[in-house]
Amino acid sequence: MRAYDIILKKRNGEVLDRNELEYMINGCVNGTIPDYQTAAFLMAIYFRHLSSQETYYLTELMRYSGDTIDLSQISGITVDKHSTGGVGDKTTLVLGPMVASCGAKVAKLSGRGLGHTGGTIDKLESIPGFKTDVGMTKWIQQVNSVGFALAGQTANLVPGDKKIYALRDVTATVDEPSLIASSIMSKKLAGGADAFVLDVKVGSGAFMPNVTAARELAEIMVDIAEKAGKKAVAILTNMDEPLGRKIGNALEVIEAIETLKGNGPEDFSQLCLVLGKYMLNISLSISLEESEQRLKESISTGKAYEKFLEFVKAQSGQTEYIENPNQLLNNKGIYEMKAERDGYICKMHTQNIGIAANLLGAGRESKEDKIDFSVGFDFLAKTGDIIKKDDTIVKVYYNDQARLKDAISMLKKAIIIGDKEYIEKKQLIFDIIG
Repeated sequence: MRAYDIILKKRNGEVLDRNELEYMINGCVNGTIPDYQTAAFLMAIYFRHLSSQETYYLTELMRYSGDTIDLSQISGITVDKHSTGGVGDKTTLVLGPMVASCGAKVAKLSGRGLGHTGGTIDKLESIPGFKTDVGMTKWIQQVNSVGFALAGQTANLVPGDKKIYALRDVTATVDEPSLIASSIMSKKLAGGADAFVLDVKVGSGAFMPNVTAARELAEIMVDIAEKAGKKAVAILTNMDEPLGRKIGNALEVIEAIETLKGNGPEDFSQLCLVLGKYMLNISLSISLEESEQRLKESISTGKAYEKFLEFVKAQSGQTEYIENPNQLLNNKGIYEMKAERDGYICKMHTQNIGIAANLLGAGRESKEDKIDFSVGFDFLAKTGDIIKKDDTIVKVYYNDQARLKDAISMLKKAIIIGDKEYIEKKQLIFDIIG
């Protein structure tokens, strides 16, 4: 078997068998196939695509290219939630404790933020003392006892995906649906959960620019899960404006706490209910109606908030910062960005808002960058809202004047004010797959 013949076969649009894909993946990981041939192979996939069976084989080969996690010691069906990435997306911080307080077992592996999207681990590490580098034994014990545990991915989890993604990133082959789906699902399946709720973001702040592309990705991911014997539901959600009102690590923790207490912004609270009811539905086998009722009760009775406190304490976080969350902020100043004219907010370029948060210091462009936990944005107005001249649109929490100047410049370009009297906001949920 030769890499050349496999590349040629896929270039010609033929279907590869498992052995051929295994030869390419193993050769990529162990270095016996040079990067230029792997790059050619990825480009052939980009133009010729993979069948559903090829995509499943590729996912399984990457899944087992390194460590896998065995969650059989956890009682009940374990459920995980994955988001394809967005701006202001702090749903895990609410979903984990809310769903766990209703009796489900949430075993979550998360990553750090990179580019314009934030990372769950970064948000949680803004809580003093919080640890995500928990060992697998403790992680499993915590899922059993608390119902929710979150850890960072191990270094040897799906090394095949890491190597292939690095090549995709420099060969303009990132946005091929089968490659995206196999990358995501290889990590999810290696994490060992029994069921998945997949939040597929759509819009200007997402990797999927439109509903058609997002639906294709969602269908592929659900198909992979089902072929692997897992339950999965994919929900297509709007990312044409930031989720909620706060962006930035500590600020998003504060908004998550407000939401767990029943005081969160409408769009964020609604999304947590929708994702949460499907997590309960597929893990506890109860109806969507009962699932939603249980979740609402977990908020109104305070059980979800108490579960969050229990979760933070179990992972060494200092709970006094949860009980008094404004202590999480140690920024030097707050700048109020005001409207320069009367009108309506007619559009928000969400990706640029995420980039502005990075410029402020809230995110990173490379894995080595350090982030500032306490900086970020608090939006007082969003798409469709009427604005008067000199109204404050955004409160900007900052620590560095030079960074503030760059962030404000980007932010002003990202928020478009027009004269139209009525702006029709896109729905929050576009579709549900699976």
